[in-house]
Amino acid sequence: MSTQATGAERPPTSARPQPPRRRLALNTAIFAVATGLSRIAGLGREIVAANFFGTSPAASAFTIAYQIPNLFSNLFSQAALSAAFVPVFTDLLEQGRKREAFRMASALFWIVLVVLGGLTIAWIALAGLIVPLFTGPHVSASLTASLSEVLFPVVLLLSLTGLLVGVLQSYDQFTIPAIAPAVWNVVIVVLLVVLRSRFHGADQIYAYAVAWLAATVLQLLMITAAMGKIEFRLALRFDWRDPRVRNVLMLFLPVTMSVGIINLDVFINSVFGSLVSSGAPRAIDNAFRIYMLPQGVFSVAVATVLFPTLSRLASRRDLGRIRGTVGNGMRQINLLLIPSGALMLVLAMPITRLVYQRGQFTSQSTQLVSTALFWFAFSLPFSGLNLLLSRTFFALQRPWIPTKLAAVNIAVDAIVSIALYKPLGIAGLVLGTVTGNAIMTALQLRRLRARLGGRLEGRQTVMITVRILVATAVMAAVARALWVALDQLLGSSLIAQLISVGVPIIIASALYAKAVLAMRVPEARQIESLVVSRLRARTA
Repeated sequence: MSTQATGAERPPTSARPQPPRRRLALNTAIFAVATGLSRIAGLGREIVAANFFGTSPAASAFTIAYQIPNLFSNLFSQAALSAAFVPVFTDLLEQGRKREAFRMASALFWIVLVVLGGLTIAWIALAGLIVPLFTGPHVSASLTASLSEVLFPVVLLLSLTGLLVGVLQSYDQFTIPAIAPAVWNVVIVVLLVVLRSRFHGADQIYAYAVAWLAATVLQLLMITAAMGKIEFRLALRFDWRDPRVRNVLMLFLPVTMSVGIINLDVFINSVFGSLVSSGAPRAIDNAFRIYMLPQGVFSVAVATVLFPTLSRLASRRDLGRIRGTVGNGMRQINLLLIPSGALMLVLAMPITRLVYQRGQFTSQSTQLVSTALFWFAFSLPFSGLNLLLSRTFFALQRPWIPTKLAAVNIAVDAIVSIALYKPLGIAGLVLGTVTGNAIMTALQLRRLRARLGGRLEGRQTVMITVRILVATAVMAAVARALWVALDQLLGSSLIAQLISVGVPIIIASALYAKAVLAMRVPEARQIESLVVSRLRARTA
């Protein structure tokens, strides 16, 4: 991306045609693979961090410290800023007004830079006063505050990244935005290993914070370089009175509240976790990282790739095709996330032990994390559906609807967490998340049907989901039985664990794939057709 204040710009282009279904499927597959690599790299980062820090008080302090700026970055970065920006930007492109679209993006870039730059400075000055409000007696408030000061500039960096990613996605450029987080995770691991020896004792956790910040700078640079593919020109203009800029900002407020409220789930778990034990915040976060692997690979891929398409359909007021697109997306999410959740549920302990248990991460840590993972598994399909349904409201430029429903979500989460954290500990906290997500899914479906003037292929979705549940039950039973047999036979060495966990997952997943194909689940056949066609293309 190059920067200029003046100069000739390309003439506006004509509206772009609607991407065909096959291209959407290909974009989804590419994005899913790239995002999968990112999630695997992220899990690798967590494995290294768990080996160094376990579920120690310092690790819990880091968890709360990064979740504070992470909450802000989720408010202002890719999730919210892109969700508010993409419908308006795409609408301008559909009308052939490329010059105006780029001017609007430039104005928003500088507004974000100034506003969030000021917020970052304010946080660094006031962190010592604010952070103690969110730490219980088991976590060091001073260490948490210091770490948050190092990490808070991430809010500004990710927000600028989110805006540029929105531009790229509007042009159906998904690969670099999906790969960049994988590079981000790898850089964090490398820097953590290199820098840790420069600190001593509990202060070694600062190496993790510094690595996090440096990797975020690199990620912004990667996205900036990718802007050259669409010849984006960043103009030096700060026109917040521009009606298109104001339109984005008007959409941004409810989208921010909606996305931010949803991300409060994790923060609430950490805050209440600090009242349970010193290791609870970190344990919940470790479980959340495993939980987010299928979530990021599948539901984020589906929702992200469909979002520009939904925005274009909304611009054309094609409600029928929106209903069909959303219905298909929901069935794809159920097809992929219901079995993923079932595998997490029946293999929570062995997965946690394989992924984390080494170094400072003890068997007691495994027990804490596997308990959280078991209950998180129930939330996986609901969370994926919520992401798609919220994005649909954003595409329709009706962001206040999911915002209000997200407020219900967080209220339910808080009430259940308060009621259950004492008697059930970590399980009670995660049950709050599960309950809130399930209720939000039901409410979003009801409101979206009313908004679109018809069912979202509901009958077809229910019938197919029943088939998916039957196949999933068989898969889960097979996976659990195979793991029990192999674990008793092979023992607990690392290689033995890889076999006893990996083999059941592979065999059970293959059985599930055959079952849903045999039961003629259309979305399974779509995926099979795509994979076969890509393999044939490669061999040809």
